[in-house]
Amino acid sequence: MSLADVARRAGLTRGAILYYYEDLDALLIETHRAGVQRFCDSRDDAIADIADPQEQLAAAIDGGLPSGPDDALMRLLYEFDVLAGTSVAHNEMVEGMFTRQMQIYRQVLTAGVDAGVFSLTMPIEQLAMNLVALEDAYGLHIVAGNHLITVEQAKLAMRAAASGLGARPKD
Repeated sequence: MSLADVARRAGLTRGAILYYYEDLDALLIETHRAGVQRFCDSRDDAIADIADPQEQLAAAIDGGLPSGPDDALMRLLYEFDVLAGTSVAHNEMVEGMFTRQMQIYRQVLTAGVDAGVFSLTMPIEQLAMNLVALEDAYGLHIVAGNHLITVEQAKLAMRAAASGLGARPKD
C-alpha cells in the first residue's frame, strides 16, 4: 500500500493527504488509533455501564461488529490485517487490536464466571479467542458485502456460539 493508493481510494490527491499527515505511516497509525477507540475503548465504556454479565457479553458482541457493508473504518482495519507481516508497524497494530479484543471478552467472561452467571465448557482464553475469531470472520463477510450474512445474523450467531460454550445462565 502506498500513499498514492490511499489517496486514489479516498478520492483525494496525495498532496491533500500530506497536508494532514506527515507520511503513510502517520496516516496508518492515526487510522489504527481511531479503530482502537471505536471498537475497543467504546466497548470498554459501554460494558463498564452494565452490571449484568449476560448484557455485557451482548454489548461486547454488538460493539465488535461493523455497522454494515459501508463501514469504511472497519474495512480499513481488515486491510491492516492483510498487511500484517509486511512491517513491524503493521504487526504491532494488528497484534494490538487482537490483544484488546481478547481483553474485552476475557473481562466479560471472567465477570460472568465470578458472578456465577456463566459456567464455561472451555477455558476463558479459548472462548475469548473463538469470539474474537467469529467477530473478525463475520465482520469481514459483512464489509465484503456478502449478502448471505447481515449484522443482525452475525450478532445472533455469536451469541448462540457463546451460549453453546457455556456463557449462559447456570442451570
